[in-house]
Amino acid sequence: MKRVALFVDVQNIYYTTRDAYGQNFDYSTFWAAATRGREVVTAFAYAVDKGDEKQRQFQNILRGIGFEVRLKTYLQRADGSAKGDWDVGIVLDVLDYAPQADVVVLASGDGDFAPLVARVIDRHGVEVEIYGVARLSAAALKMAATRFMPIDAGLLLARKPG
Repeated sequence: MKRVALFVDVQNIYYTTRDAYGQNFDYSTFWAAATRGREVVTAFAYAVDKGDEKQRQFQNILRGIGFEVRLKTYLQRADGSAKGDWDVGIVLDVLDYAPQADVVVLASGDGDFAPLVARVIDRHGVEVEIYGVARLSAAALKMAATRFMPIDAGLLLARKPG
C-alpha cells in the first residue's frame, strides 16, 4: 500500500473553484479520491483565519474528514492590502513529509509550487499529484507534477436547489 501525504492550499482552492464554477470544493470526495487504497501519512489543510463562526464550522468539518488544519491570522494592512498566504509553510511541510511518503498530493494551482514539485520528485523519488482547476492552474505546475488531477464537477459540492 502506498503512503500518501496531502497538502491543501484552502484559499487557492476556494477562489479557483468559485471563479471557475461558482461552487465549493468537496473535501470529502477529494479525500476519498486522493487516499483510495493508500495509507495516509499526514494531511494538512492551510487556511487563513478571519475569526468568524462560519469559518470555524468549516475548519471543524475539515478536521472531521481527517485534516490537521493549519491557520494563519489574516492581516489587513493600513494601506488596504492584505496578507495571509501559506506558501512558505506549505513548502516547509512538503519538504519535511515527502521522505515519509510514496505520493505527495498538493491541492493548489499556484505556479509558485512548481520548483517544489520538481525538487521533491527529484530528491525523494516520490510521485506528486496536483489537484487544481485546469484553466486556472499554472502550466509550469501541471508540467512539473507526476499527474495533474483536474478539479471538475465530480469534486464539487452539488448546488442546493432554489
